[in-house]
Amino acid sequence: MSRAMPPLNPLRVFEAVARLGSFTKAAEELYVSQSAVSRQISLIEEYLGVKLFEREQRGVTLTAIGHAYQQDIGPAFAQISAATQNLLTSTRGGPIKVRAYTTFAAKWLMRRLPEFQEAHPDLEVRISTNVTPIDFQKENIDLAIQFGDGNWPGSVCERLLDDEIAPVCAPALLKGKVPLKTLEDLKQHRLLHSHYRKSDWPDWLSAVGRPELAEHHESMEFSSSILTYQAAVDGLGVAIGQIALLDQELEKGILVCPFEQIVKRPFAYYLLQPERHSTPRNVRIFREWLLDKIRATPSRPSAQASL
Repeated sequence: MSRAMPPLNPLRVFEAVARLGSFTKAAEELYVSQSAVSRQISLIEEYLGVKLFEREQRGVTLTAIGHAYQQDIGPAFAQISAATQNLLTSTRGGPIKVRAYTTFAAKWLMRRLPEFQEAHPDLEVRISTNVTPIDFQKENIDLAIQFGDGNWPGSVCERLLDDEIAPVCAPALLKGKVPLKTLEDLKQHRLLHSHYRKSDWPDWLSAVGRPELAEHHESMEFSSSILTYQAAVDGLGVAIGQIALLDQELEKGILVCPFEQIVKRPFAYYLLQPERHSTPRNVRIFREWLLDKIRATPSRPSAQASL
């Protein structure tokens, strides 16, 4: 007995409309006209003998039968798409597409990437940066490095670096007109803040028992952590640094930690990849290299309890 199989092109169009909730968006994704989408939906409804969508003035909605059908065939299309992408990647040797936070990419990943390229000259890595949550269903990304609590449904998450923070500054501030030696001395120095990490100073000061210093009258805010750290290097004030990302600056003495207390916050950097049956070989190689580099990162004893 032959399988009951509807015409595949109308079925593909139905899946797109059902997933996107719009004839217009489906047409844009499939690079066809809206009228072509409408014709294909009419064909699949005629073939099945049922009404799959309710046409309304504001758009379309799935009927109960249409919703049930979409629930059954949607995962199959997602699996076909993932399998095709994996095959193309493995056979064509395509680039490894990695998305990361800008600070992590600039301060940690890019500094180590030459080692990976030297060990694997045949593999191409493409790095993009963004702070928005990753959506593997919509974005053509193999791996993502995200900052948060590890809760990303639909993704496989692996913890990379803890968020350990401490004040950092240029060495000159320790011996300037107002030497930075005690927490009380912070009142005489400008505090540097990153727009996306505004709670760093209050969190650290609360953890060391001096929350009132968070009301510091002289401060400067920057649009990114990278600019904030550069301001600290240039002697503009004292920043809160993510210690794991500033290892080279601290080793070279470009930045110093004026105080011993390192505070561990509840968040971390995570490596995310989509849930799938198999991972392309080149992506597996990059993932294993990244995790090996993380394991080789020296751990720093925290002098302060975690938040």
